[in-house]
Amino acid sequence: MQHCGMTTVVPISKRGAITLPPALRRKFGFGSGANPLILIEERDGEVILRPASAVTVRDIPAEVIQGWITEDEAGMREFESLARPS
Repeated sequence: MQHCGMTTVVPISKRGAITLPPALRRKFGFGSGANPLILIEERDGEVILRPASAVTVRDIPAEVIQGWITEDEAGMREFESLARPS
């Protein structure tokens, strides 16, 4: 493993597994909690890793869920308006 400032090089196993160095796991909160998860996102040609957690839906306040629904519906209306020929 090689460290150059903020750059860390780690090997990838034949199965595609990587091991994040302990310092990075601590710094970004990866691996904390009983069942640690990582959200992996591909954006603009880069791979982005963020700590994630699973939450039971019943533990999410109804107003938060309704906000997500409202936001999704507004996004769909905007998408549909762009998709329709004028």
